[in-house]
Amino acid sequence: MNLETKWLEDFVALANTRSFSASARQRHVTQPAFSRRIRSLEQAVGVTLVDRSTTPVGLTPEGQLFLVTARNLVEQLSECLGHLRGLSIANEALDIVAAHSLALAFYPQWISRLQQGLGELPTRLVAMNVGDAIHVLREGNCDLMLGYYDPYASMQLDAEVFPSFSIGQVKMIPVCLPDEQGQPLYPLNGDQPIPYLAYTQGAFLGRSVRMLLKNDPVRLRLRTIYETAMAEGLKGMMLQGVGMAWIPDFCIREELASGRLVRAADSAWDVPLEIRLYRCSLVHKPGVEKLWRQMMKLPRDFLQA
Repeated sequence: MNLETKWLEDFVALANTRSFSASARQRHVTQPAFSRRIRSLEQAVGVTLVDRSTTPVGLTPEGQLFLVTARNLVEQLSECLGHLRGLSIANEALDIVAAHSLALAFYPQWISRLQQGLGELPTRLVAMNVGDAIHVLREGNCDLMLGYYDPYASMQLDAEVFPSFSIGQVKMIPVCLPDEQGQPLYPLNGDQPIPYLAYTQGAFLGRSVRMLLKNDPVRLRLRTIYETAMAEGLKGMMLQGVGMAWIPDFCIREELASGRLVRAADSAWDVPLEIRLYRCSLVHKPGVEKLWRQMMKLPRDFLQA
């Protein structure tokens, strides 16, 4: 039998409230995610624990019996962890998920700037692709998501359910190594085939670039020789001189300033993007709500990296 502790805590909360929506709020997750976790618990124990045919919901006889064990386990574990950790909820770190490029090149500077306005802010950061990050946010499995916003991209979030702050304006720039004269090795305005370092099909940044190239004949000269979902991966290959790519400007500031990389085309080929910090309004976690209120009162220069 493979039981997760959070399922037991969910079940105890449901037994107390007799409401899936109220329990989901109490457990700081969305209602669909909470319902899936209760079903996972039932599948793990092999019996139906909740009678969903009544309002408010009730427990089956098996559920009533299991509730005694679940409460004992949750209380014992909570007491033990309280002694071991000695931490209050107020001091718990915020769980943040972020796109890989943002986690590596943007987040450290941004969070340092934010803490100048808010003081010490414990956080746990997990890097993943944008699609996975949005899924984690929708499931209520993180507190905040740091991601890109592109009004022309297909994958968007409902602004009422997932409110956000704009924390940066960035551009994706076509870049490559320079030749001996400091000119781009692979210029977009030429007529030769271009070895192209591309984002994989599902990558968010890749969709933005494809939108730019959709109706332009230059795309016929791009010969894809390498693909990855991560901007840092494309940057690494580009620094080896194997091709050109579109890279977020904050990832290549030092290389552009030193001349190690140069533009492959003028600013007409840049892809503007916005960086936003998202939360789920259906998840009511005191620490997140407090942070959100504090951020709303900060001057914009503390929010912008």
